Amino acid sequence: MLLNVKNIRVNYSKAEAVRGVSIEVPEGCVVGIIGANGAGKSTILKAIVGTVPITHGEIWFSDKKINNLKTHKIVELGLVHIPEGRHLFPYMSVLANLKLGAYLRKDKAAIKKDLNVVFERFPRLYERREQQASTLSGGEQQMLAIGRGLMAKPKLLLLDEPSLGLAPMVVQELACIISDINKSGISILLVEQNAGLATKVTDMGYVLEVGKIVLEGKLKEIMGNEIVKRAFLG
Repeated sequence: MLLNVKNIRVNYSKAEAVRGVSIEVPEGCVVGIIGANGAGKSTILKAIVGTVPITHGEIWFSDKKINNLKTHKIVELGLVHIPEGRHLFPYMSVLANLKLGAYLRKDKAAIKKDLNVVFERFPRLYERREQQASTLSGGEQQMLAIGRGLMAKPKLLLLDEPSLGLAPMVVQELACIISDINKSGISILLVEQNAGLATKVTDMGYVLEVGKIVLEGKLKEIMGNEIVKRAFLG
C-alpha cells in the first residue's frame, strides 16, 4: 500500500475536525475523498503532509511512518500537496514558480528534463513562461499549480479541490490532465466537490461527513446513495 492513513484524529482547539479516519491509496490508483464544505477533507490532506498535527493514529507512506516528520522531509519522500486555492507566488513568473517546485532537488539535468515534460503537458505555460502568475486565467493557474507539484517528482499527488472556480470546459480538460498524470505512474488522492470530475477520474472513493468516513467504494457505483448525495449537496 502506497499510503495508509490509520485511524487519525485532528483537533482545532477543542473541536475535533477529523474523527478516526482511515484511508488507503494503492500504488497507481486515483482515490477520491468527497464531502460537504467543512467535513474535514482539506484537513486530512494537511495532516498527511504534516502541516497540521494529528492527535491520534498513524500515517504510513511507502512503508515508512511519516506523521512525526517535517513537511519538507515528507516532500522529499515523494508526497506532494497541491492545496485548495493554488497558493502560487503571484508576482513571480510562471517559470520561477515551476522551478520553485524543484527546490529540494539537486539533480539539475533531471530538473531541466522534467521542466520540459511539464511544458509539453501544458503548452500554455510555455507560452506564458515569462508572465507573472497573477496574470494567468483560473484554469492556467491551476495548470501552473499542478506543474509546480510535478516538479517535486511526486510518487503521490494530493489534489485539493482542483476544479474550484473553473468553467465546465476547463474542468473537462482537468479530468484529462489528472488521468494523464496517473497514467504516467503517479498515484493521486483527490479531494473534490465536482461530482462529474470525481466519478470520472477516481478508482474508488471515501465519503466524509463531519470529520468521519461514512461510506467507501467505487463512486460510480454508489452515487445514488443518499449519503453521497448529502456529501455533494451539503
